[in-house]
Order: sequence, then C-alpha cells, then structure tokens
Amino acid sequence: MKAFLHAALVAALPLAALPLTACDKPIEPPYVTGMCYQVIFLDKNGKTARFNEVAKGRPNLESCAAALEGMRIHFLSLGGNAVSIVGAYQGNFLFLDQYGVFTAPSLTSARYPALVRTGDGRLVVPGAVDQSAQ
Repeated sequence: MKAFLHAALVAALPLAALPLTACDKPIEPPYVTGMCYQVIFLDKNGKTARFNEVAKGRPNLESCAAALEGMRIHFLSLGGNAVSIVGAYQGNFLFLDQYGVFTAPSLTSARYPALVRTGDGRLVVPGAVDQSAQ
C-alpha cells in the first residue's frame, strides 16, 4: 500500500507544478499616451521583456508603426538580421515583419492587420489598394 501511495505521489508532482506555471504574469505593454516602444525579450522563452522608447508624441498607431519600420529598415541596412520586430503603443503590441504590421492586446492573442504591404513594399491601411484592378 505504501508503494502505491508513493508511486501516486511521484506521478502527481508534475501536475502540482502546472498551476504555478499557468500563473506566470503575462507581459503587458505600457499605456503611455503617444509613446512608441520597441520590445526586447530578455530570455529565450519570452517571459521577460524590456520596453525601449523609440518615439514620443506619436498621434496614432500608424505613426508608431512608421517609426518602428524606419528603425527596422535602418538596422537591416547596417547588417542586422532581425526581419521581424515587436513594438508597443498605448497598451497594444505591434508585430512588424515582411508582410506588414499586425496588432494585438497581448503577445498570445489573435493578431489583426493594422498595415499591409503593397507590391513595392510600402505600408498602407488594409483595403487602401484596389485588388480588383490588378
């Protein structure tokens, strides 16, 4: 009987640790009016992050995305290899990559297109380019 209880206890230990990992505090973007940030992940699994100020006084999400895109292109022109970057603006995350700019309220929630790329690489609001004419 003792061996059975010991085996049951050993089998339950990994399950006891599950609620602790589920309670990790998620990374939340700062909500500072008009402030645009670049998000730097400090560990490989993305549990901790630092928010670097990129631009102040940005009137909207698109303006912040433009500042982040300029920074992304500048780093690539210097020989960097970060094709995609993460930013933050007024409580939302911005995800920039070769397809466009996507936004989400958290790192794990669904991402919605904020800006998409045209054929020549420019960023525009979705629906701004008439696809039927092509």
